[in-house]
Amino acid sequence: MYNSAYAYLLLAIISEVIATSALKASDGFTRIVPVIVVVTGYVAAFYLLSLVLRSIPVGITYAIWSGVGIIFITLVAYFAFRQSLDIPALAGMGLILAGVLVINFFSKTVTA
Repeated sequence: MYNSAYAYLLLAIISEVIATSALKASDGFTRIVPVIVVVTGYVAAFYLLSLVLRSIPVGITYAIWSGVGIIFITLVAYFAFRQSLDIPALAGMGLILAGVLVINFFSKTVTA
């Protein structure tokens, strides 16, 4: 059950990252194709997130969702939109990743 929940969570994160990337490309909701991607991506992300919450506690789900999402969207911003990353940004993302790993490997809440 947990394996499918984590697969849904990964798909939800990917959907949200695609939607957020399209939001930037929508140019203030003035370009229709990116707007369609935004709406579809967010609907898919929240539907998948609702499936995840059947198995994984909301606090843990949100910690993973936000932490991994931040890292993924920052990578997309770097490669697709040429956003630069400095040492503090990279260090912060490392700390976020470390926090997600600590939650998953050491917290008893994950299996509650």
